[in-house]
Amino acid sequence: MKKILLLCQAGMSTSLLVKKMTEAAQKKGIEAEIKAVGLEKFQENMDQYDVFLLGPQVKYKKAELEKIAAEVGKKVEVINTVDYGMMRGDKVLDFALGLIK
Repeated sequence: MKKILLLCQAGMSTSLLVKKMTEAAQKKGIEAEIKAVGLEKFQENMDQYDVFLLGPQVKYKKAELEKIAAEVGKKVEVINTVDYGMMRGDKVLDFALGLIK
């Protein structure tokens, strides 16, 4: 099972995208756990997820979180602004899956 965590300011704005990503995973027959939380929950979820995606509104945190994630061999990336704004769950899912080793 692939485990993807989306991080945003309060964990609210990404909830619709999580729904779209989950639907895309089901259509593709991919077992995935996808969740959205606020930035402050990053470290407590570090061990439980394979990859971390930042909402465009918090991309300024990438360098800081990337250093922490790299210590345990995980990646942090920013969701494409257009895919985020258009709620393209399939595109964001494919992006996340491409980051998982």
